[in-house]
Amino acid sequence: MSSAEFVYDGSAIDHTPDADLAMGEIVVQGDLVGITKRAIKADTLGAIAVEGVFDVPKTPASAVAFTVGQKVYVDGSNEPQTTATGNKLLGKAVLAAAADDDNVRVRLSQ
Repeated sequence: MSSAEFVYDGSAIDHTPDADLAMGEIVVQGDLVGITKRAIKADTLGAIAVEGVFDVPKTPASAVAFTVGQKVYVDGSNEPQTTATGNKLLGKAVLAAAADDDNVRVRLSQ
């Protein structure tokens, strides 16, 4: 059996987008979800964070509240949700967010 070779720590992974991405955009690749820490131009190698703590915007009108430790999912519009069905896991809330708050603080986890 051959040995695995260390490549990098994995807090960010390479990503080459088809379209320009702004800083702070959520990127979903299959079941892998990350957030851009810098803008990335289309067809240019960049990176998305898959670890770390981010304030993720949410639409207050969606009336979604989060408790500390609750799993945070994103839907097809990258809106934070509390249900797994049809959504992708982003991470866990590390700060409670009321339904009318503009953000939820999330620790990314895969």
